[in-house]
Amino acid sequence: MAATLPEIARFLYHEARLMDAHRYDEWLALWEDDATYWVPCNDDDIDPTRNVSIIYDRGRQLRNRIQRLKETLWLKERAPRLKRLVANIEIEPGSDGPIVVRANFILVELHRHRQTLWAGDTTHHLVATADGFRIRFKKVLLLNNDEPLPNLMFLI
Repeated sequence: MAATLPEIARFLYHEARLMDAHRYDEWLALWEDDATYWVPCNDDDIDPTRNVSIIYDRGRQLRNRIQRLKETLWLKERAPRLKRLVANIEIEPGSDGPIVVRANFILVELHRHRQTLWAGDTTHHLVATADGFRIRFKKVLLLNNDEPLPNLMFLI
């Protein structure tokens, strides 16, 4: 099935809305069970099995991360307010496997009266199903991934 740019864009915008609204269970439902969620640090293309990453979650680890976020945010303090812009969406041409999609993002976080700007790009590997797209792999390259970062109290 050939995916169109408007279909892919709608999916990415929907994913962004779920993350911004802390709708973690709905966001997790977009993922395949054995998917990978990766946020490298210090370099864009390190080997995550041999180097430290900000996040490198597979299947169950990702579900555990979501559970910890839900417990931490809602029981201990108010969740950060988030607004994300997704742009420059490109579908990589030709492949019989997952649909490879690249996009840029800007995320504004407001937490405890402090506003922080996050920027970077994402690579999604999407699988088309009868019910829509599912995420098999997501890599988030933060622009400042080689700088000291605070704990992320949200989905990046």
